[in-house]
Formats: sequence, structure tokens, C-alpha cells
Amino acid sequence: MAYKYVRIAGNRRQTGLALGKLARPLMATYLNQSRTWDALRPWRGHAFLDELAQQAQAALPAIWEELEGLAEGLHMPIEDVLLWNCRGDLLHSTTDGCTSVALKSADGTRWIAHNEDGDPYLHGRCHLVDVALEDAPGYLSFYYPGSLPGHTFGANRAGLVQTINNLRIRQRHPGVPRMLMARAVLDCATLDEAVAKLRDLPHSGGFHHTLGAAGDPRLLSAEVAPGEVSIQDIGTRYGHANHMVHADMGGVAQIVTDSSRARQNRIEGIVDGWSAGSGRDDLIAALHDTTGELPILRTAADDPDDENTLATAVFEIGESEVTLRVYDRKPKADIVLDVMSDTE
Repeated sequence: MAYKYVRIAGNRRQTGLALGKLARPLMATYLNQSRTWDALRPWRGHAFLDELAQQAQAALPAIWEELEGLAEGLHMPIEDVLLWNCRGDLLHSTTDGCTSVALKSADGTRWIAHNEDGDPYLHGRCHLVDVALEDAPGYLSFYYPGSLPGHTFGANRAGLVQTINNLRIRQRHPGVPRMLMARAVLDCATLDEAVAKLRDLPHSGGFHHTLGAAGDPRLLSAEVAPGEVSIQDIGTRYGHANHMVHADMGGVAQIVTDSSRARQNRIEGIVDGWSAGSGRDDLIAALHDTTGELPILRTAADDPDDENTLATAVFEIGESEVTLRVYDRKPKADIVLDVMSDTE
């Protein structure tokens, strides 16, 4: 199995501390083999990183407490943990990939599914964390060692679902680091609250958010970049890889890798063939598709973006329930969770 399931509870600092302790045995080895960490180290002590810290503390003080707890649990300086969690704001390209799909079935069920693509070293070394907070709904999220949860796939006890795709933005801009922003979205109780947070706070980096919520008929596609936010209501079916495709984001400079272009073209072709009767099996088949030299399911040792699929998530969203199924490169789920009732 590509991850371990862990429950955590407490206040902000306590949950961050627990997340840090969870990752501590692996963190040094993980960073030592990471080319991303090599590229980040010259940014230590840079004034721009200090600016990102100030923006994060001012806009998201509760999330900053989690980051401080994370650093304490990792036995790492807060400056280095912040640096790691700002990798997508500082570097134009990182080993965080992903493909997301969304579907509205004829019976009203909404579906959001996602391939979490990342550093191949992490396959089998990540966690699915179930975090209960004292002052927020609490959430389930895939957890990369040393990274605040939320920038992968997750859902909270209020029924809000979020999946994240990396965008490779060519500009740097002072603002709230994108991974802290994604974590903050999981504290929102409604889609409208999540959209307001994405629109109102200043952004440093760029992400694509696929959003849905129990009891809300909408599915949303949000492309977020410094100074620009585009929110689109998804019709009946949708696919998104790792570059911006919204027409009103055409002026934002970005890097489009061969893999992202190939996956975007392929996923659009697949979802165009879906019908009102499509459902979970169609989403899994799409995300496990191996067609072409640069397929949606990524397992190649020589992947050009240095990424492999670490897990596949399928969220089934109803009127008062959200079910999460997680898969490890095979059609049978490893785990099934009822997100809103806190039962496995």
C-alpha cells in the first residue's frame, strides 16, 4: 500500500507537532535525495522568504502555528520547514504533478478523482492523515513528509472536497505561500467560503484547485496565480493536469511540460466520451490509463518530470455525505472512508 492511515487530534501546534514526529524518521534521507531541496538551499536567508513568512503569519496565523508545530516535531529550524513548504513559490518547477477529473452523474452524485503524482522516492512512504482540530472542521488528507497537508487531495468534516494540481508559474510575487493557502481551504465550511479565501488573499505561487461540497450541486475549477484567480463552474465532466487552461489566465507566464501537455490532451479526450451514466469505474479507468509514452498513470523510472503516481483518490459527494476511496495503482480500493461521519 502506498500510504499508512494515521489519526491525529489537538490544537494547531499539537497537530503540527504530531505531523512532524510522523515524518521525522524519514525527513533527512528524503531531503538528501531530493533535487528540489538542492535547488531550494540557496534561498536560505533570502529577504523574499522573510516576506513570505510575514505574509503567511499576517493572513493565516492558525496555519502558521501548525507550521511551527511541524518544525518542532521534525527537529528542524522553522526557516528550513518554511523553505520546504514554499518550494512551489520559489522554484519555477518542482516534482509535484497530478491529474484531476470531475463528473456529475445523472442521479445528482458529484465525483472528484485525483492522481497524486510526486517524487518516486515517496511511493509507500506517505500517510493518509485524519486530523481532528479544536477550532475547525478537521480533515482527511494525503500527507507528504514535512509538508502541511492540503496541497494533495483532501476533504473536511464539513463535506468540502479539494484536490490540487501543481502549476509551474514563471513569476515570483510576495504573498501567501500556495501550500499554506491550500491547507487553509480545508478549514472552510462551504464552497463560497473557500472561493472567497482564494479570491481575497494575496498569492505567492500557483495551484489548480478542484472543489466540491456535500449538499452543493456545484463542482468548481479554480486556477490561482499571483495577481490572478479564475473560478469556473464545471458542467458535467472535466479534466485538468499541470498547466493553466482557463481562457482568462492566458496572460500568466507558465511552464508546460511534455507530460502535462500529453496528460491534458488525453484526459480531455477520455472525459469527452463520458455520459450521464458514467461513475466511479470510469474515473478510476481514466486515472489509471497507460496510453502513450507519457501516460496519465505514471510509473516510469525515467519520467521526464521526475514524478510517479503515489496514490489515486476518488471522492463520491452526495447531499449529506462524502466517501473517499484511495487506490494504489490497482482497481480495488485500499481504504474506504466516510469523511463526514468520522467512521472507517
